[in-house]
Parts: sequence; structure tokens; C-alpha cells
Amino acid sequence: DRSRARSSAADRSMSALFDFKSFLTTLLLFICACTYVKLRAPGLLDSHRTGFRGVFWKAARVGERLSPWVSVACAYMSVQTLFGW
Repeated sequence: DRSRARSSAADRSMSALFDFKSFLTTLLLFICACTYVKLRAPGLLDSHRTGFRGVFWKAARVGERLSPWVSVACAYMSVQTLFGW
């Protein structure tokens, strides 16, 4: 029983980078947030297309170009999170 308790506690404390479902959720939220910022304040992301800040611009571009697919993925992840499917 103690080994199970330790392993289940370790499973709950996993980072989002090691749990695939959490990683996908984090990635979708990152894409949606970058797209929202780009739509509200385009000057923040448009001037930084290279380097570290270019990651935010690229995520916003993915959100713009693949908007229907990102929306479907967000809706699926929200239903999965709410109902535990």
C-alpha cells in the first residue's frame, strides 16, 4: 500500500512537460493566448519575428492560420477536462 501511495503521489506532482495531456493543454492555451494578444495589440508581436520573442509570433500565426482546428482542439480538451473522458 505504501509503494502505491508514493507512486500515485509522484504521478500527481508531474510537470506539464512530462504528462502528455497537460502538455497539449498548455500548448493550446499558449497558442490561444498569443493569438489573442496579436489580435488586440499587433505591434507587440509583429516587430519580433526572430529570436526568443519569435516563438510568440509563430504561435500567434499558428492560431490565426489553424483557427478552426485550434478551436475544435480547445473544445475537446475542455470537455475532456470537465467530464474526465
